[in-house]
Amino acid sequence: MDQKRLRIRYLFDRARRLNPTQLIELARQVKRVSKAPLPVIIGDMLWCSVRYEMGFRDYVVWDIRILKARERATWMTHPKAFRLNKTLNAPESKTMLGDKMRFLTDFADLTRRDWIDASTASDEDLRAFLAKHPRVIAKPAAGEGGAGIAVYDAAEVDDVSAWHAELIERDQTLLEQVLEQHDDLNAVYPDSVNTVRMITYRDPQGELHVIASVLRIGNGAVIDNFASGGMFTMLDDEGVALYPAVDKQSNIYRQHPVTGTTIQGIRVPFYDQVVEMVAEASKRLPSVPYVGWDIAITPDGPALIEANHNSSVFQMKPSASGIRTGLLHRYREAIGADVVDKR
Repeated sequence: MDQKRLRIRYLFDRARRLNPTQLIELARQVKRVSKAPLPVIIGDMLWCSVRYEMGFRDYVVWDIRILKARERATWMTHPKAFRLNKTLNAPESKTMLGDKMRFLTDFADLTRRDWIDASTASDEDLRAFLAKHPRVIAKPAAGEGGAGIAVYDAAEVDDVSAWHAELIERDQTLLEQVLEQHDDLNAVYPDSVNTVRMITYRDPQGELHVIASVLRIGNGAVIDNFASGGMFTMLDDEGVALYPAVDKQSNIYRQHPVTGTTIQGIRVPFYDQVVEMVAEASKRLPSVPYVGWDIAITPDGPALIEANHNSSVFQMKPSASGIRTGLLHRYREAIGADVVDKR
């Protein structure tokens, strides 16, 4: 499907799914940075969705209302990322990367953790897995955005057979050991594994381009996903947090609300090894050049969590960073303006 048809389809689907209540709620979030009346904000959101190929939440999260036209034009958007996934990655990319058990098998040397398939394992298999790993994480084998994930303490599972049946009923059939997190990231927030999301593109000549890198941090939950209440901050090319963190509701965190740790300036341990790991892993996906990688940091080095063929876009809102331009130029430099901007 060509770029123009993808764009038209996206706008048509967006119009079909338009939820006026949600649109008004998003517009009210914009009131944090703008004094404009709600009808003006809503009109501007609709205009930007067409003019800049911008999602409504993009408009909110990146403070688009307060930006000038030339500044608005510098932001990468989720609709553009949707098109890149569809045009750069092979049709089978969703199957290749969306099946978590397949991914864990294909990248077993980089994941640093044990796992088991509860849908095929016996009760005795699960009992042995719990005996080896005091805490396990259960998730759907093909889930996205952190949905359906739970952590279980082995000591609290009294009846393995009943628990096994519950896992299958809840579609939590992928069980993994909970990774031990590096002390530096435990100090930021210890109740979730705080991960690096690295968005990369491997060009036809085989060169890997790191387009964006972020640190995702949990906040009151066992996972760090932005969609599930977590926060994020952008990292520089050395793995150092450039700004305070933000969450999906546009809250800005200069310190973590649980630990009090200052976000800006956090240094991700083993960051050079993270880049090396992603470079190696990307070679194994020749038909999927555009990927969002999730990496945990253990005391012994990075551990690959998963790869996303349809990565979200991460940029820092101007009210948190003081910078009024986005990262569209990074995508253009890596992939080519003719591909990124083609409509």
